[in-house]
Amino acid sequence: MLNAMTISEIYVLDQDEALDFYVGKLGLEVKTDADLGFMRWLTVNVPGQPDRELLLVKPGPPAHDEATAAQLRELVTKGAMGVTIFTTEDVRKTHATLRERGVDITEEPVERDYGTDFGLRDPFGNPLRIGQLSAR
Repeated sequence: MLNAMTISEIYVLDQDEALDFYVGKLGLEVKTDADLGFMRWLTVNVPGQPDRELLLVKPGPPAHDEATAAQLRELVTKGAMGVTIFTTEDVRKTHATLRERGVDITEEPVERDYGTDFGLRDPFGNPLRIGQLSAR
């Protein structure tokens, strides 16, 4: 049966702008940037975690016809495509760093039962959360 989850995807409207955000602001690293002819295969990962990738994909061919791609672009900009969650060892320091880098913070750090987290969004509208888990 299954033994790992390796790639998750997030829809972006511009892959170069996505690289600037996910690599330049969040500090992820490029794992793969390949022109497949019919699409650009662009993945990033948390440094030191090369087996878990985030595919930054534009809605459109080959997976979607234009009508579906348009619907997906609209949902992305509304922030309706689901949340991507990252963890950090120092949530307050990460929050301060991202604020300094001009990241759109949507919720300040909040203490919760499981730890502390905050909300942000990428340049396209995708919701993200960054948290520091409590010791259990």
